[in-house]
Amino acid sequence: MKIDSDAPSRYVEAIRRSGLTIYDPIEIGDPHLWIPTPELEQLLNATITGISLAGLPLRTRSKVVKEHVCRALGYPVPPRFTKTQPRFPGQLFDTYVQKSNNLQIWNEELAPARRYAIFRIGKDDVVTGVKVVTGNTLSQLDTTGTLTQKYQARVIPGEAESELIAAEDTDLLRPFVQIEVALDPAASPIGYPRKGQLLSIREVFEKLQILVGEGFPDTGYDQERNRGATLHWLVCQQLSYTDYRDDGQFPDVRHQLLEVKLQTSPTIDLGLVCPDSEESLDIPKIGDRKIRHCDVRYAVFYAALDGRNVTLTHLFVTTGEKFFTRFPQFQGNVLNRKIQIPLPVDFFGS
Repeated sequence: MKIDSDAPSRYVEAIRRSGLTIYDPIEIGDPHLWIPTPELEQLLNATITGISLAGLPLRTRSKVVKEHVCRALGYPVPPRFTKTQPRFPGQLFDTYVQKSNNLQIWNEELAPARRYAIFRIGKDDVVTGVKVVTGNTLSQLDTTGTLTQKYQARVIPGEAESELIAAEDTDLLRPFVQIEVALDPAASPIGYPRKGQLLSIREVFEKLQILVGEGFPDTGYDQERNRGATLHWLVCQQLSYTDYRDDGQFPDVRHQLLEVKLQTSPTIDLGLVCPDSEESLDIPKIGDRKIRHCDVRYAVFYAALDGRNVTLTHLFVTTGEKFFTRFPQFQGNVLNRKIQIPLPVDFFGS
């Protein structure tokens, strides 16, 4: 059977042929064996949604799910599952079986690059859906303030309405960017970045600074996600994408390695990702180079609220590498042995 070179099943076939176990390490971004988060979620949904766990004790239920995960990804089922952190070290993810929207993580911190595969169980104990997110994405959902560590920084607008903080991209990314890019008409904002399709940071800045002074209707104080979604849509439009998509993964506009922040107060919440980190990003390599968190570009918009509209007043564009040269970092930790994260009602989609 011929495998579509772009289908997630190509990873399954490559893993099956490799003879690797779930405990054998794989380099993040390996184009053949590392399964990026969107494809991992797609594979698990396609193969495990609909499976019944009725009548199984909690511990057995978790074991059965892990066995199904092994088969879904092309791994042999081990005779017994070792208590490693995470449970699937090779692909750097943990599994959680959830009947409620209260996700509990015991005796360990959220790790920014680790993936969390969360299986939704219906009232009849059938798997109804799977969502895979990074620790950083989960950290954004924490409303309890119980996370061991979250990075924060402060933005203080100056006289200039637009600031290009990093004049150039990082040394690693520079060979892959272009001053002018004719986007493929089929290009998606959540597609993977590729050589020849990456705008330079200066071009990103020039396209986005046109948005300063623009406004849009405010959906209310408790609707920050909607404000962010509207800004994301405007950014995609300004970068010449023909559609708008957002899968909630980092960075927001993955195709341009661009994270978009909307600030209506000075505190920038960065979650578990430190912008200048040299850790690998969960995307396929570009050429033969692993992309790091510090290579990501940030577009930070400052906005004013008047109760009816959101008006974009300032724009700052920088690389993760240069992020803290403009935005002072906060210090401090909060300790807690159990992390409880309330999952949004639309976490698994409609």
